[in-house]
Amino acid sequence: MRKAQHLIGGRWADSRDKRTFETVNPATGAALAEVARGSAADVDLAVAAAERAFSESRWAKDPELRAACLRRVAEGLLRRQADFVQIEVLDTGLPITQAQGQAARAAANFTFFAEMATQMTGETYPQPGRFLNYTVRKPVGVAGLITPWNTPLMLESWKVAPCLAAGNSCVLKPAEWSPLSAVLLGEAIAEAGVPEGIFNIVQGLGEEAGAPLVAHPRVPLISFTGETTTGQTIIRSGAEHLKRVSMELGGKSPVVVFADADLNRALDAVVFGVYSLNGERCTAGSRLLVEDSIYPAFIERLARRVAAISVGDPTDPGTEVGPLIHKEHLKRVQAYLKQARDEGATVLVGGERPPGLKSGNFLAPALVTDVQPEMRIVQEEVFGPVLVAMPFHGEAEALSLANGVRYGLAGYVWTNELTRAHRFAHALEAGMVWVNSQNVRDLRTPFGGAKDSGIGREGGRYSFDFYTETTTVQVAIGSHAIPKFGVHPD
Repeated sequence: MRKAQHLIGGRWADSRDKRTFETVNPATGAALAEVARGSAADVDLAVAAAERAFSESRWAKDPELRAACLRRVAEGLLRRQADFVQIEVLDTGLPITQAQGQAARAAANFTFFAEMATQMTGETYPQPGRFLNYTVRKPVGVAGLITPWNTPLMLESWKVAPCLAAGNSCVLKPAEWSPLSAVLLGEAIAEAGVPEGIFNIVQGLGEEAGAPLVAHPRVPLISFTGETTTGQTIIRSGAEHLKRVSMELGGKSPVVVFADADLNRALDAVVFGVYSLNGERCTAGSRLLVEDSIYPAFIERLARRVAAISVGDPTDPGTEVGPLIHKEHLKRVQAYLKQARDEGATVLVGGERPPGLKSGNFLAPALVTDVQPEMRIVQEEVFGPVLVAMPFHGEAEALSLANGVRYGLAGYVWTNELTRAHRFAHALEAGMVWVNSQNVRDLRTPFGGAKDSGIGREGGRYSFDFYTETTTVQVAIGSHAIPKFGVHPD
């Protein structure tokens, strides 16, 4: 792919001012493509195209059309899966076997919401003999969808599929560090017969293209996945026009391992949960809390596993961890590790450039011990292949440590004691909790976080709470009393 353009009103186009930027391969530093560098002028054109398509096409009014088109999008993604995987690996550094899984999940998202498109039902509230009250869901209009760089195709599908299933049109602003999969997605959507202008793309930097999209007065919906401080900026900007926002923000999720757990399965889940996707996962279990009676033995086994993780060329099927997305992000992760060392923590495994990998944004997966709860590496989202580990004594201390950060996206609990599993899961300050499992998504369930990890929920019918407007219709079926004003006795 030599060039990545905007998609506006069904046409691929350069930026109005012809500016571009370069996206590079994080494994080699080599240029991949010139990308259109969008501005407010491009956003205006895309929003206008989305408005026209929403009001003039059958899309908003025909759920059967939407379902058929979204099924064809899913089929197109599967048909071109090899192309998507190649682009994702080159643009993000995801190991190829994991990129294959993300491409399959993207197709599954479109298939799931194709079915949901015809099930966008309301509720009834009958009052026998007096009223039949019911609700109807209607699409809102133009949605602004802003996606992150870590698993771009899957997360684009996570927003685009429910948005279109609900009958809206949209403008997608992909992350500037991984902009290429959006182009292939746009091609698949066009091939599926989605009316021109329903799906639009404006490439570019956050402050130049994302900010005008958020501030646009005719974009009532903003769905954003990304860093918490950026989410706060978006909320402030959208407040002027009372925009509805859905925010999936940062995480610093705990994995709590009690002594009675199946420790072999817990170990597998801990390693996969933080080091898969190169550690660039919002729901990563990046804080490991282990009951003190088993802590030394568990950490010894964990250290051996982390040291044995295969780091290297993401196109190699044997690679388990590839390069970080960008050289600036690599510097950021390295800075967290340096500060942790300076504060007295021990980087027990990894944390340096792996031997033999002289170019690219590579970092050996790190395991950090001897940490204190107040350290930045414990409190803040590193978003890389870095795990911090701490012992705890008793359930109360485990809960205090688990809830002792400003984030609340996910939590993972490992115990075979049934009552404690439920009790602890309920007490965690998190939007999602997995018990005796790594992160396994059920698309019917709500996805989102508590505290600084976000606002709102998406997934299943919960997506329609965001992407639709609910109207209540109240029909009198009897002769209820109506007060008479202005009528006086003679």
